[in-house]
Amino acid sequence: MTELDIADVSHRAGVPASTLRYYEEKGLISSTGRRGLRRQYDPGVLERLALIALGRTAGFSLDEIADMLAPDGRPRIDRRMLAAKADELDDRIRELGVLRDSLRHAAACPAPSHLECPTFRRLLDAAASGRVAAPGRRVPGR
Repeated sequence: MTELDIADVSHRAGVPASTLRYYEEKGLISSTGRRGLRRQYDPGVLERLALIALGRTAGFSLDEIADMLAPDGRPRIDRRMLAAKADELDDRIRELGVLRDSLRHAAACPAPSHLECPTFRRLLDAAASGRVAAPGRRVPGR
């Protein structure tokens, strides 16, 4: 397969060209050159972008992902880091399960006001103490 220009890579990977340029600045991907003003990429960049997308979906930062990618494009993934991230995801899944169950209860609760519902009050107390965090926000002490 021949080289792909930035528009082709953007279209195939579902990533804006601006993101490709940013990833290149961060050293996550590299172009092979230019044809006119357009960057050219080896077709292997699509697999590398898939690895980056998978890492981002799992919650890794771009710097963490960069550490997992060797300059030649092959992954060099720290298995302990993967296990730690899986543990973080397990914790978050448990938190979200409690939140989901509390919201379902609140939606069907017969109490005249949510503030009179003991289950909803516990959820509010947990949120006030930081034991329930918004997505993307770390729970203190974890």
